[in-house]
Amino acid sequence: MNDVDRSIPATEVGHLARAVLDAVGTVVVGKRESLELVLAGILAGGHVLLEDLPGLGKTLTARSFAQALGLDFRRLQFTPDLLPADVTGSFLYDQRTGDFSFRAGPLFTNLLLADEINRTPPKTQSALLEAMQEKQVSVEGVTYRLDEPFHVLATANPIEYEGTYPLPEAQLDRFLLRVSFGYPQRDEEWEVLRRRMDRRREEAQIEPVVDAATLRAMQAALEDVVVEDSVGKYIVDLTAATREHPSVLVGASPRGSLALLLLARVRAVFAGRDYVVPEDVKEVAAPALAHRITLRPEMWLRRVDPSFVVGEVLEQTPAPASGALPSYAAGRAGR
Repeated sequence: MNDVDRSIPATEVGHLARAVLDAVGTVVVGKRESLELVLAGILAGGHVLLEDLPGLGKTLTARSFAQALGLDFRRLQFTPDLLPADVTGSFLYDQRTGDFSFRAGPLFTNLLLADEINRTPPKTQSALLEAMQEKQVSVEGVTYRLDEPFHVLATANPIEYEGTYPLPEAQLDRFLLRVSFGYPQRDEEWEVLRRRMDRRREEAQIEPVVDAATLRAMQAALEDVVVEDSVGKYIVDLTAATREHPSVLVGASPRGSLALLLLARVRAVFAGRDYVVPEDVKEVAAPALAHRITLRPEMWLRRVDPSFVVGEVLEQTPAPASGALPSYAAGRAGR
């Protein structure tokens, strides 16, 4: 049986996802909600932007998820002198054969940590973002498909802008969601120290919970999660409302609606359901939409945050009644 033919019920995806989160939680202390968002982005088939201060576990999170998901993992440190060929790979002359052969770059992996993506020039950023969108790499006129699953966890430092190249809004739109961890609580920070002393070494190792083929099956199972028409229209209304908000210069594109749909499906299976309710949409609205919004210049002077705009949109947009199971999912629930 081909890997893509493997079938997993949508309800089973939730059990496997919780097992993955539990495994990652043995290394990354606290921050369960943020970890759920990162896993949701992977299960939804997208890429995640981790925007936070240094030293808050972004690299550890990426490596831990790669281990728990049984994925090949590579880390690429972005620097101002990094060239596109350093990301995609390049042709090298082989003296033995007298011909050029392609040497694959770090992009050819399952889970790539693009560390400090805003440190590298736009030309190198675009090489990565093209691969994220097209799932392929073109070098010297030759196109190479990237093996699935392929996901990028990119990190960005939100406070140091000297010598950086911030991602334009159009490129930020390529990320399914943006996640921040924030500082840990005092007891969580002490737990980090305690576990480090228990390990007696710096590196933490996690045994795989699933493998790449199982992850692909989990992703395919999400297509069976039902989205009732009223909930789908609610998603569209939320995204459209960001374009009409008085503080917003450019609102979220239809790609934002798609992100809400995909992430809400994952939230549903996390809750043990095979259908989406409006609460699933609300939980992922800020991570999915805030980075797609461009505020008016005067709003930056007032220190208005895009997440605040999303919050106002959620308050002002009526949600459909969600007490009943969608009619065309009722038969599935009775089995």
